Amino acid sequence: MSEFPTRSFAGATAVDTRERERAFIRSVYGWMFGGLMITAAAALWVVSSKPMQALILGNRMVFIGLIIAEFAMVMFLSFRVMKLTPGVAAGLFFGYSLLNGLTLSSIFFVYQIGSVVTAFVVAAGMFGAMAVYGLVTKKDLTSWGSFFFMGLIGIVLCAVVNLFLRSDGLSFVISVVGVFVFLGLTAYDNQKLKAMSTATGPQVTNLAVIGALTLYLDFINIFLFLLRLFGGGRRS
Repeated sequence: MSEFPTRSFAGATAVDTRERERAFIRSVYGWMFGGLMITAAAALWVVSSKPMQALILGNRMVFIGLIIAEFAMVMFLSFRVMKLTPGVAAGLFFGYSLLNGLTLSSIFFVYQIGSVVTAFVVAAGMFGAMAVYGLVTKKDLTSWGSFFFMGLIGIVLCAVVNLFLRSDGLSFVISVVGVFVFLGLTAYDNQKLKAMSTATGPQVTNLAVIGALTLYLDFINIFLFLLRLFGGGRRS
């Protein structure tokens, strides 16, 4: 009898699957972290540069153009990511992160720095908790996706209506519901990463990029909705 321990094929497959999942999830969060760093750097660039403030925040057409470009890039990545080369997919994600940082710089001129920091820290804690839940829970969260997606549509519709009503009460409700919707989507999206990790070849990078984009958007929206709830810190 051999003196060396052996593993069954099933056992080896299970171990390989877990290792592949961990490697893929690390990759996704690496891309996401990189995107957030680019966003932060772009926002600080505008905050520290008068010419950039004049270009981005002082020109309404430029600001609107950046928002339209961001939306177009997200839609293109979401629907075409598997047809792109990994380099192009990564470039579009980082390009979006840069543009988003330029537009998000406006929050530093609307809210006091204490409110921004508080919202970021709380958002990071909430996001982290729901991310862990999504990754470790044995419960199938498929139904969460449909439920919270419908909630997202409701938020968008209410936000459009509130553009005309300008109701502080409705704005508060939208922010509270928005936080819970994106927390739910965070858990759901993290659980989806396990299924995405089964891909092989060049698709792995593309899936990691789109996974990072999805989690990036979850985090940014949690942060922004919390910041609106902490609106008492608005600059006078």
